[in-house]
Amino acid sequence: MRIAVAGGTGTAGRRVVEVARSRGHDVAIATRGAGADATTGDGLREALQGVDVVIDTLNVTTLDARTSEEFFRASTGRLLAAEGAVGVGHHVALSIVNCDRAPHGYYAGKVAQEALITAGAVPWTILRTTQFHDFAAQVFASARIGPLHLAPRMRTQPVSLDDVAARLVDLAEAPPAGWARDLAGPQEESLVAMVRGYARATSHRGPLPAFPLPGPLGRAQRDGTLLPGLDADRGTVTFAQWLATQ
Repeated sequence: MRIAVAGGTGTAGRRVVEVARSRGHDVAIATRGAGADATTGDGLREALQGVDVVIDTLNVTTLDARTSEEFFRASTGRLLAAEGAVGVGHHVALSIVNCDRAPHGYYAGKVAQEALITAGAVPWTILRTTQFHDFAAQVFASARIGPLHLAPRMRTQPVSLDDVAARLVDLAEAPPAGWARDLAGPQEESLVAMVRGYARATSHRGPLPAFPLPGPLGRAQRDGTLLPGLDADRGTVTFAQWLATQ
């Protein structure tokens, strides 16, 4: 099977590429650096020629709703248009558990992405997952004021990126399924504890004060809105196990 991974050099995309290749698939990496720019559409049709399935792991780093929506509307819309033009038969997308219950900030873009996919002509599968274990490292690097690192308050059930990548490839190998079963980690964690644990593991000894993100997104993060339901599939790797490998 020929699989194109949109965003194949990103955090999730790289692992998806590795898993797909390890299973013997012919994998194309559809990124701006490889000449396929989803935000403009340049090179997309050429990159998707002969492709059976596209796995969309494209991402943007922002907390701004408008920026996120603009990115996902542009990239998803152009990606779907290119797929339709060259006859791609299956679009598999990575999304976030319960993003539609907290359509604020970054999550607004994921809701817009899902709407385009579900209304589009290309047969689709959407996998919603919880945050990756790597989220702790990303927050540690980005949530800071000058030299002071901060730890946002959030209830989360982080999942292994290996589990996510394997599930995305599983779905790509199968017929389009619409909404796939949500995928989460094995247990609930505190993001504050996760960020502090990551900091200690990387020899950071400064203070890491906890803080609540303001507004409706912050409330959703704290009240459990973004936690998976009882029917979600569970990965097997805990955050502590992941941290021990870093």
